[in-house]
Amino acid sequence: MDSFFVSSLIVTASEMGDKTQLLALLLATRFQKPIPIILGILAATLLNHAVSGAVGIWLGTFLQGDTLRWILSGSFLAVGLWTLIPDKMDEEETPNVMQKSYGVFITTLIAFFLAEIGDKTQIATVVLAAKFHQLMPVVIGTTFGMMLANVPAVFIGNALAHRLPMKAIRIGAACLFLLLAVLTWVKL
Repeated sequence: MDSFFVSSLIVTASEMGDKTQLLALLLATRFQKPIPIILGILAATLLNHAVSGAVGIWLGTFLQGDTLRWILSGSFLAVGLWTLIPDKMDEEETPNVMQKSYGVFITTLIAFFLAEIGDKTQIATVVLAAKFHQLMPVVIGTTFGMMLANVPAVFIGNALAHRLPMKAIRIGAACLFLLLAVLTWVKL
């Protein structure tokens, strides 16, 4: 159960101000259809994080002992530092072309899946799966964390997003990753 709760907490915190959260805000303001957007986010996240979790499990079996501990600890440290850097959504990254060709659900699914590739939450999913060596609790936890961060963004839109203390949230998320780096290093 720890793997689920840690995964949920880490991803929820690190998703605040992330480009995929900004994408959720953007899609909500453009389409104004929250249910297909939320379902698209859910489907894209489940698919992306299932693949990422499987890679993490594979790495966890391939790499053992101190080597795995060094890599995991270094990865948590790197993602923690990366979390301190705010993401911005470039206008050219927005789904203008897709929204004319596909519906809201497919546009959200494709845009979210692509935005998650190489994102800190995807890397966190790989690292968490390698650390805990549990695919389902990690994937469900990271997906739950993504939904906790993005569903309110869809409903609230831009109005409240600018009032959230994003810097404090990023620092808190970075501290969680740094704590995981230390705990992984000392074998807790």
